[in-house]
Amino acid sequence: MLQPEVHQYIIAALFAITGTLHFIIPKPFISIVPAVLSHRRRLVYLSGAAEIAGAIGLLIPSLQIAAAWGLILLLVAVFPANINMTVQSIRKSGWASWYSLLTLLRLPLQFVLIFWIYWACLSA
Repeated sequence: MLQPEVHQYIIAALFAITGTLHFIIPKPFISIVPAVLSHRRRLVYLSGAAEIAGAIGLLIPSLQIAAAWGLILLLVAVFPANINMTVQSIRKSGWASWYSLLTLLRLPLQFVLIFWIYWACLSA
């Protein structure tokens, strides 16, 4: 098994890539922000910036703990968007579609990511 330090780099890379995608192709991210929230594009840019900042913070030892907690809180904060994505897919395509199934299976992935960040960055 890889050491936690290696996982920190992997996690940082994943969040840096995903955060960058929020700016390059914001439309898919905007589409899953619950309609009840205003300024959806700004929220997507803000969450993308937070992902990039968290990724950078994981690589700086003095910021690592704060960055890890920030990314965990971000994953909790965006969870309603993931639920909304699943609901939208089920309404559009039904339960039997592959996309609906994948979005449903993605929901527990948030908790796996939270645990992964905690294990790699905070449990030492």
